[in-house]
Order: sequence, then C-alpha cells, then structure tokens
Amino acid sequence: MASTRGFAKKAAILGVALLFVVGGVLYSMSARGGDKGPTYATETVSRGKVASTVTATGSITPRVTVEVGSQVSGRIRELNADFNSEVEEGQVVARLDPRLFETDVARARASTQSAAAAVRRAEAEREDARRRHRRASSLASQDLIAQSEADTATAQLESAEAQVESARAGLAQSRAALDQAETNLAYTTVVSPISGTVISRDVDVGQTVAASLQAPTLFTIAEDLRFMEVHTNVAEADVGRIRDGMTVTFTVDAWPGESFEGEVKEVRFAPETVQNVVTYNAVVSVENPDGKLRPGMTADATFIVEEREDTVIISNSALRFRPSQEILDSFEEEMRAAMAPPAGSRATDGAVGTGGKGKGGGRGDGSGRGQMEGDEAREGLGVGRPDPESIRVVWRLTDEGKPEPVRVRTGITDGRSTEVLRGLEPGDLVIVGSAGSATGQSRSSGASGSGMGRFL
Repeated sequence: MASTRGFAKKAAILGVALLFVVGGVLYSMSARGGDKGPTYATETVSRGKVASTVTATGSITPRVTVEVGSQVSGRIRELNADFNSEVEEGQVVARLDPRLFETDVARARASTQSAAAAVRRAEAEREDARRRHRRASSLASQDLIAQSEADTATAQLESAEAQVESARAGLAQSRAALDQAETNLAYTTVVSPISGTVISRDVDVGQTVAASLQAPTLFTIAEDLRFMEVHTNVAEADVGRIRDGMTVTFTVDAWPGESFEGEVKEVRFAPETVQNVVTYNAVVSVENPDGKLRPGMTADATFIVEEREDTVIISNSALRFRPSQEILDSFEEEMRAAMAPPAGSRATDGAVGTGGKGKGGGRGDGSGRGQMEGDEAREGLGVGRPDPESIRVVWRLTDEGKPEPVRVRTGITDGRSTEVLRGLEPGDLVIVGSAGSATGQSRSSGASGSGMGRFL
C-alpha cells in the first residue's frame, strides 16, 4: 500500500514537470513567432517553356465545298446519294423526270429535219433560177428577147440564192434548239462535279424543284474531309502578330482534353465588323486523318506567336505581389536605387516618384495607381503581349527569411508564367503572397497604400 502511494506521488510530480516544460516550449515558440513577423508564400524560380500566344475562336469547314443543284425544273425521280455518302467525280447522284424534256427533244429534232428539207428546196429553186438566167442571158445577147426579160431572170437568181441562205440559217437555228433540248434532257441526270463526301441532302424523291432565277440546291459535297480549315476571328489588335505558316493549336468541345494542331494558311484582308468589333479571318489548315473534326465545329484556337525553350521563368503571381506598407517604408532607399533605370534606358514598369507616368497609362500619384494600371494592362488585358524586355520588380526571400526587392528584365509571357532575361537565377525563392499578420497580407497589382506610389 505504501509503495502504491509512493508511485502515485512520483507520477503527479512528473506530470506537473511535464506541463511546465510544454508550457515553456509553447511560450518560446510563440515569442519567436512574434519576432518573425509575417510569413510568406514563395515559389522557386525554375527553367521551363513559355510561349507568347494569341487566342481566337472559329469554326471548322472543309477546304472545298460544292453545292450541287439542278439547272432545270422537274420532279425528283431518283436519288443515288444520301448523307455521308462517298461519291466520285461524274457519279450520278440524282435523276429528274425526263419525259417533258424528251418531248422537247423530239419536237426540236422534227424542226431540224423540216429546216433541212427547206434548205434542199431552196437549193433546187436556186439551180432552176441559174438555168433560166443562163438562157435569158444567151438570148438577150442575140437580141432574141427583150433586155427586161434578162434582167428579170437575174433578179430571180439572186432571190433564189437569198432563199438558200435563209433556209440554211433556219436549219442552224433548229439545230441550236435541238442542242438546247438535248442539253436540258442531259441536265435531268445530276452528277457530282467533285469526289468527296455528301454532307447535306436538301430534297427527297417526288419533290418538285423549280430552277428559275437560281439553281435549287440538291446536295452539298465536301471535297476531302481528311483536310479541313479553321476560319478564326482574330481581333484587330492582334492581327498584326499573325503570320503565314505560324503554328496553331486548338480544341473542340467534342473531344475535351485533346489538342489539335495546324498552321496559318492566310490572313484575309477583308474585315468583319460585328457590333463595332472589327476582326479578321485567319485561315488555319488542318489535317484530319481520323475524321474526328467535323464541319461546323467550334474551335478555340491559340496562335503561338513566340516560344522559348529552357528559359528562366517565374509565376505572374510574383510580379503582382506587393509587400506591406511597413516593409515598403523600410526599403525606401533600397527601392529607389533598385528602380532607378540605367543611363540611356527607359523605365517600362510604373512611375518612379510622384507624378511619373506608369506603363498602363496611369500616373504614380502616391496611391500606387500607376503600377496598378500598368500591371492590369499587361496581365489582365494583354495576355502574351508584354513590352519586349520590360523592367519589373519582384520580391525575393533571402537566406535569413527577409524580403528584398529585385529589379528583373522580363520577356514574353503566356498569362501564367513570364520569362526572366536578367535579375534572377533558378533556385531563387520569390514571394507570391504573405500571411500571418494584419500588415503583412498579400498585395496584388490593385493594392492601395499611400506609400506605394513612391517606390513602384
């Protein structure tokens, strides 16, 4: 019993000692944490791939599309092609009822025969007039008949010759009418002008088509669906960056997660204006060997304007980060030195000092607005369109855990990452956000503060 009480007493003493130790550790950690101030979210500068791009939407169409119609009116008697049918050039795809046209051919053929007979009759009358003219001329030369009779024979000969010419003209006209009737009869058989695939059929058997001012469309045939085009609407602000032969990637809703590739065939000069928005048609050639792409699909295209492989890149969040006002005040002199542009160069990112003009068209008026508008102009509205080799300021975390401003020279961007030409090395830690104190919260390009305009 005594041993049990001794053991309980020792356990109580150890428990109290343990509580003191844990409390001391927590107090120490709390004190150290308070001394640290805010903590920062960082990303490591690395090497990778970045591309400057232009985005646009468009529709997929076949390279060559032919609307097959009927040049004559009539009732559809036979259809030899349907949706998705593969047809060859010259293949019969439809027939119209030919009976009316066969009647026209028979009538024209009879008229031609009658005109040919009229020619033979006129030629016979001309030969008779020639014989009379020869006899009259001979008798008149011997003074056996009056000269008036010889003149009458000459006039009859000339009239007979004119009748021959008229009959021949009538024969030619009849033959032309026969050719027209036979052509119209041939048009009752509709053939495919190209080899391809029927993508649309607009008539049914028994339907009457009327070819009056324009030929009614029977079929729409795409030449070769293994080769397609994407007709995109590129904004006028971006069309100057599009070139023939440029690589284009695009996606369609029918195949989510799959990317297709093509190249720019041409950028057409004709503008398209919809609700005061001017766009230009950039035609993209695409191969479609497996037939996944179909006419009419909507494509979300990305034009790869410029691309960098194995280059130093940072997240755009690092470019937008702004520290607390307390840290900005502590780095006033350092920031002024860091933001001072080299001799002969121009500052391209925000205003330095009050009243300086920012890149985005804003002014550094002491409220940070110049930097805000500059960042928004680059990041929000011009994805992939930064000023070439612009100067930016990012915040790097030192080995001691302290933030420090670093002036960097940036290149192209894809909207998420930006190329760094000078100022950072792979492995550096750049700050993308902060947490842990009321004064150390993350500030983006839209942050306000009375002191930010002095530095940024």
